[in-house]
Amino acid sequence: MTSTHGHREAMPTDTSAHQAPITPGEIAVGVGIGRASEYFDFFVYAIASVLVFPALFFPFESQLVGTLYSFAIFSLAFIARPFGTVMFMKLEESFGREAKLTLALFVLGTTTAGIAFLPTYDDIGGYAIFLLALFRLGQGVALGGTWDGLPSLLALNAPAHRKGWYAMVGQLGTPVGFIVAASLFAYMLANVSETDFFEWAWRYPFFVAFAINVVALFARLRLVATDDYAKLLDQRELQPSSVSKLAKNQGREVLIGALAALASYALFHLVTVFPLSWLSLYSDRTITDILMVEIIGAFFAIGGVVLSGILADRVGRRTMLGSLAALIAVFSLFIPALLGGGELGENLFIIIGFILLGLSYGQASGAVTANFEARFRYTGAALTADMAWLLGAAFAPLVALGLSAHFGVTSVTLYLLSGASSTLAVLWLNKATYSRDQ
Repeated sequence: MTSTHGHREAMPTDTSAHQAPITPGEIAVGVGIGRASEYFDFFVYAIASVLVFPALFFPFESQLVGTLYSFAIFSLAFIARPFGTVMFMKLEESFGREAKLTLALFVLGTTTAGIAFLPTYDDIGGYAIFLLALFRLGQGVALGGTWDGLPSLLALNAPAHRKGWYAMVGQLGTPVGFIVAASLFAYMLANVSETDFFEWAWRYPFFVAFAINVVALFARLRLVATDDYAKLLDQRELQPSSVSKLAKNQGREVLIGALAALASYALFHLVTVFPLSWLSLYSDRTITDILMVEIIGAFFAIGGVVLSGILADRVGRRTMLGSLAALIAVFSLFIPALLGGGELGENLFIIIGFILLGLSYGQASGAVTANFEARFRYTGAALTADMAWLLGAAFAPLVALGLSAHFGVTSVTLYLLSGASSTLAVLWLNKATYSRDQ
């Protein structure tokens, strides 16, 4: 960073503060801000997929079938995300990182706010469903474009003995985003009538999501637009690369990275979205009650994320991922007993699931950055994350609810067990891929 310090000293005093060398802590905060804003959007839509869309967009079907249709549209964003990554990488090559990020967050905010203005099925029939799907696709494309390289930069610049700690800081944004989104819906449900909720109150969180995106945009641009950030990216060769060349030369690493975190991503929706849908269908509990338990679970997840950073620096990330995959596999065996154990069992399913999610998800990001050649790190890390979401999480609510409705909750055990087994198999077959300090 010698040259960076020299550059800073040559700058006028009133701008030197903006040109100070970027520390791993600042990068971690940037990752956390980005995650919190994106996942607030994410969870607002996810919760609405259970509480709102089946009734307003699929009123001609039963609650179960309407929810399954809603989850099918929910998955569209994950399918579109890799395409968004490729499209916006091209845009970055032509117009720069700041322009790409600004446009991506604008599209994300616009499509999210646009959902708030959507007419329902009773207003315009099937066109409402088409527009909902279109906006959901737009969200997915935009999410692909929000990749700013910060997770990769953090993984490469964090001190060797603190990589796990810095990796977890960025992951804290996810449970925070869930807590804010779930709290907002819980507040609405507790303070407005059911008629008002379906008439207008459900739209409010989508407006809030747009406002949060604007704040997050400026917070991230403040870091991304600095000279030192650009220098760090150049030094680490974190620049867009050809997707075809990446697939030809290091497609295996993309697949390995996606499968290595599959247990965590499969668990992700099984403790956030799935319980909300399953319990609303097959229990007498109120939605507000279920949301409050999930909010408590998300606070436990924050503790799990923090603990993951401490443990990963002591035992290594590979050991952490493998150990948590094994624990998730054990947890999956108890799902039928927990969900069939009344309110206490249901609460334990949510709380324990969130704890395991925090511990595993806390180290699920950036684990494969070092495995890519320098020229492929930027694009490779982005597409690895996209594929992890697509393979592990995209269809989890749809599959879990559909299977459990027709074959019982034992099928959810098999679904989660398959994800944990995939993680363990990949880690075992690729021991050299995950070194102790990654």
